[in-house]
Amino acid sequence: MMDRHREAFREEAGELLGELENSLLELEKEPDNRDVIGSVFRAMHTIKGSGAMFGFTQVAAFTHDVETIYDLIRNGKLRVSKELIDLTLAACDQIRGMIDNPEKDCSSDETVSSLVTAFRKMLLPTSESATGDAPKAQPATAAESAERTYRIRFQPALQILANGTNPLGLLNELKMLGECRVIAQTEALPVLDDLDPEMCYMHWDIILTTERGINAIKDVFIFVEDDCSLAIETISETGSVDPAGSVKRIGEILVDRGDISTEELIRYLEAQPRLGQMLVEGNAVTADKVAAALAEQDQLKEVHQKKASAEQAHSIRVPAEKLDSLVNMVGELVTVQSRLTQIANKQGHPALLQCADEVARLVAELRDTTMSIRMLPIGTTFSKFNRLVRDLASELKKEIVLVTDGGETELDKTVIERLNDPLVHLIRNSIDHGIERPEERLAQGKPAQGTIALSAAHSGASVVIQIKDDGAGLDTEAIRAKAIEKGLITPDAQMQESELFALILAPGFSTAEKITNISGRGVGMDVVRRNIDALQGSIAIASTKGVGTIITLRLPLTLAIIDGLLVKIAEDHFVMPLSAIKECVTLQRTERDRAMGKNLATIRGELVPYIPLRELLNIEGKPPDLEQIVTAEIDQRCVGFVVDQVIGQHQTVIKTLGRALKNIEEISGATVLGEGNVALILDLPKLLKKAERAPLSMRVH
Repeated sequence: MMDRHREAFREEAGELLGELENSLLELEKEPDNRDVIGSVFRAMHTIKGSGAMFGFTQVAAFTHDVETIYDLIRNGKLRVSKELIDLTLAACDQIRGMIDNPEKDCSSDETVSSLVTAFRKMLLPTSESATGDAPKAQPATAAESAERTYRIRFQPALQILANGTNPLGLLNELKMLGECRVIAQTEALPVLDDLDPEMCYMHWDIILTTERGINAIKDVFIFVEDDCSLAIETISETGSVDPAGSVKRIGEILVDRGDISTEELIRYLEAQPRLGQMLVEGNAVTADKVAAALAEQDQLKEVHQKKASAEQAHSIRVPAEKLDSLVNMVGELVTVQSRLTQIANKQGHPALLQCADEVARLVAELRDTTMSIRMLPIGTTFSKFNRLVRDLASELKKEIVLVTDGGETELDKTVIERLNDPLVHLIRNSIDHGIERPEERLAQGKPAQGTIALSAAHSGASVVIQIKDDGAGLDTEAIRAKAIEKGLITPDAQMQESELFALILAPGFSTAEKITNISGRGVGMDVVRRNIDALQGSIAIASTKGVGTIITLRLPLTLAIIDGLLVKIAEDHFVMPLSAIKECVTLQRTERDRAMGKNLATIRGELVPYIPLRELLNIEGKPPDLEQIVTAEIDQRCVGFVVDQVIGQHQTVIKTLGRALKNIEEISGATVLGEGNVALILDLPKLLKKAERAPLSMRVH
């Protein structure tokens, strides 16, 4: 049980640390933003409290001083500085390491000791350094130090003990805030035979007098706020005595606390009519006016109840393994549904056809719903790069800002996970090779601060991600010279600019004169190409020397179930990703003969090169007199693929190939058709590259 809770804490702490880093970077830009300061403090408080609860004692002890610093900042007693942000980011890295490796003893770790010493130095009133940059303590205002008395009702959920939370620890933490009285409420306790020791049947009423304020009280319960009912009310501004010198009667207090209604109190104390009736009998108002007031009251209650219900969070955390299993089962269901539809069409029975159509509709809806569950906004991945840009820019003595757009764009979680490494390499490359130093930029008439723009947007069934910088751009002559040196091209090779730029994606290719620990060894960009190819995506590079570089990635939305175009060559079936297909046209043998050996066809008045797949894939047999050309857009080029027959659209459940076929680049996967046959999924960009290397009769002209 505890292992499961520790894993849940690790996962939640990872998310909190990611959000914390983003908040710290935002706080560096806006050091007086009270909302961001509050979010930093709450994140630290949650990590500390939850860490102690689930056995991560080193995390709790280390985080305590950091939390204290930000509590002082929150109360206006310290100021945010760059030194503090640097220390806190380093502390985040250390906390992440402690969580990942909880068995390691960090008590003698030099990094931990130096960070703790630095934070504690800031807590000292004499921490002002020789440079005068250290934060200075600010006196608390009278309003902040005013003593208040709060009425708190803490009612934990029945299952709170099973979640690893000890309510007594929270009550003890409240007692540390000031003068505190705790009253246990036991009316919900069952008889002994019905008592479940893992359930919490009690709730508590607390009267607390403190100078800390309501935020400090909320922070005590911050990591159990979803597992309890909590009510906090200020009952006195200057202590436990009413400012007017009078103390409320017991009946009034019970009514205020909600333990008894006003009507019940009146019924038990005095046998007298209700207020509305008394007002009517006293001719103060008419009966209709009282009825209208009651109707208004009921209406407001209903509106408030509906609003409260609508504002409740309806979300659930599901392990990724369960979600993957669900997608696999939906994929199998899609295959079975396809088989059912095929059988129904063959038999032609009206009732069976109707049933098959209904099943097809439901399976399509289930598929779309399941795939939407796997879709995640890419903004979470984008936000991780703020820290990367900040740290590398500081190391290289450059001024760089990262601007993101389209963070709400959604992709399959598998695509997002495998996209992280390529984006890291591309951004590091822009920082090191692209953006110039401030003095160089100023000399060129550019602003000292460089910009890296990271954007995402949907484009049909694909997502387009761009990494754009306003740096030095690519040097075509330097790239050509390095390519000739490495034997990638001949000295007299005629290449378009886009083809020349694509050479930087070759393994070991680098034009850097000096190797650094960031880039320059030529081991990054080939990783980008390999990973993007594995995602069935494409990469395009555009650059202008002295202006900047734009790298465009085009990726499929999902890798699990795609819409495909089912085609046939001889007796073999193939699937082409529908997202890349433009149209299908007929190719007659007479038209092929007129082309005089050139693989060109006139489509809508334009010459389109095509690839005869039968020859390229070495499929035996004579092609029919009437073939089909499937045109697709690949790397901004229109290319045709000749097949014997186009069967139609097909929901394709992607199955990975076995070891024996994993090295066949032109095939990206396979799928099972309704009748049980296997259709191979074609990788169109790889087919185009193969055709360009093929004999002249199969080349794209």
